[in-house]
Amino acid sequence: MYQTLLTSLENYIFTITVNRPDKLNALNKTVFDELNVALNEVFSNAEIKSVIITGAGPKAFVAGADISEFSGLSKEQSMLLAKRGQDTFLRIENSPKPIVAAVNGFALGGGCELAMSCHFRVAAENAKFGQPEVNLGLIPGYGGTQRLVQLIGKGKALELLMSAHMIDATEAKQLGLVNYVTTADTLLEHTKKILDTINAKAPLAVAGCIKAANAVYDESKDGYAIEIEEFGNAFATEDMKEGTAAFLEKRKAIFTGK
Repeated sequence: MYQTLLTSLENYIFTITVNRPDKLNALNKTVFDELNVALNEVFSNAEIKSVIITGAGPKAFVAGADISEFSGLSKEQSMLLAKRGQDTFLRIENSPKPIVAAVNGFALGGGCELAMSCHFRVAAENAKFGQPEVNLGLIPGYGGTQRLVQLIGKGKALELLMSAHMIDATEAKQLGLVNYVTTADTLLEHTKKILDTINAKAPLAVAGCIKAANAVYDESKDGYAIEIEEFGNAFATEDMKEGTAAFLEKRKAIFTGK
């Protein structure tokens, strides 16, 4: 079905693997097109409760954009290229289902931007993060200048953006860029364990958490008002009735997403 992705669904977790290991999984037009098709599947398939995005091979999550596609682009064409990337990554960020990056190697440039668009990140010990665009006379175009500031603060983000300095998984965790660091062998297992826990919660409540938390960074929205609305929406669900009943009856809740 896909030329550049591998996908699998197991225990309600949909794994999307960028599969261009000979190119260190670099993002090209086909990858973006196919990512959007895979996201359509995520949004429409009720059997999918959460998603992992990772890279094929032992070296790279995604080592960046495919620079060969940049040659000869005009200013207007380059802006359309950036918008395509931003639009795709916004779909990931705003997904009502949790999407987690399992960073198994280099996450540079567009790869770091892809990882940052996910709801959070789990990294293998050999993972490396960076925005090296200034080495090419460029800046990040897929949302990197915005999300890096949001995740680690303006001062450190600007240092990394302007110096093109690459950081390892340990420093990324210290900065708050990743949530956990694991061995390469246990990366997917650890990520799936986290998602198994999340998948056992009420899906509509999880989606409400994502929507309200994302509003913190959207100046056009009142995050507190969205929280109130989502709180009210949750009260109207069968899952809220089940969750509160299970709590009072001292049993495990069984959520249906209704």
